Amino acid sequence: MSKADNMLAILWLLKANKRMTAKQLADALEMHIRTVYRYIDALCASGVPIVADSGHNGGYSLLAHFKESPLFFDLEEQKALVQAAVFAQEAGYPYGEALKQAIAKLKRYTNEEQRTAIERHLVGFDVISGTGLDTGMEAALQQLEQAVAASRTMSIVHHKGIGLETQRRQIDPYGIVHWKGKWYVVSYCHLRADIRCFRVDRIQSVEESGAVFQRPEHFSARDYLLQFLKPWAHADGEQLATLIVRGRPEALNALCEIGPFGDSLVERTKDQAHFVMEESAIVTYIPYYLIGFGSKLDVLAPQSLKERLIEITLELHEHYASTR
Repeated sequence: MSKADNMLAILWLLKANKRMTAKQLADALEMHIRTVYRYIDALCASGVPIVADSGHNGGYSLLAHFKESPLFFDLEEQKALVQAAVFAQEAGYPYGEALKQAIAKLKRYTNEEQRTAIERHLVGFDVISGTGLDTGMEAALQQLEQAVAASRTMSIVHHKGIGLETQRRQIDPYGIVHWKGKWYVVSYCHLRADIRCFRVDRIQSVEESGAVFQRPEHFSARDYLLQFLKPWAHADGEQLATLIVRGRPEALNALCEIGPFGDSLVERTKDQAHFVMEESAIVTYIPYYLIGFGSKLDVLAPQSLKERLIEITLELHEHYASTR
């Protein structure tokens, strides 16, 4: 660890324990005892009120008023950070290893009572999202996040869907947004000369172009993505449409638990659900999910889906009528 990290670690240990000797600090931090003395001197010189007591029960401690300083996290704050880390990991946070190290460091500099309390709050706390990152996507997200921060133009290879052709694009990434289990990069696309949203799981490679850009002032990637997801907006080559379904609450609940519907839900009332999906999906595989609900659900829009449901139902009727 760096000098600053080691000095902070000493503060954490003194905060978590009533009193510690130089040897105990050296053992806990796996460093030479002389190094501990140097760090203690540096902390005292910077104004940290460390008290040194000699004798059999001596050691180093912090003055009471400093131990109550908001520099340190209380138990509720520690619990919140550890539980939030669980959410972030399951959502596909791109810096998972750094997050694990931060939480490990947080736990390392707590006393036994605090560690026990934290673990007790984690035992019954779990998150299942099924949207974890593979190694390639994690690396791409890290590159894009760094490019956003540094205003670097990137070259990406992107495909519009499974089995569809890939294209190389030059993009100015304005922000990355996590929505409904998917990561999106909101960017200025040099090819289209307009802002576009690209799904990160459809990006096959990311490279630096060597160019930089100036991010539009007050631009919000989040707001743009939400606007983009409205029915009249469309991805590059991917027309989106609104699917409106009416039905019994229990049937709608079951529908919204199905992957494609849960991921694309934008509004829900007691007897209606609004989804935004790719138009091609609505007339290909989506009808087969809806048929299983029979008359419990009623499609209000789009008309193309109603017609496709009629076609599939007639095809099924003809098929089974001919096999009697």
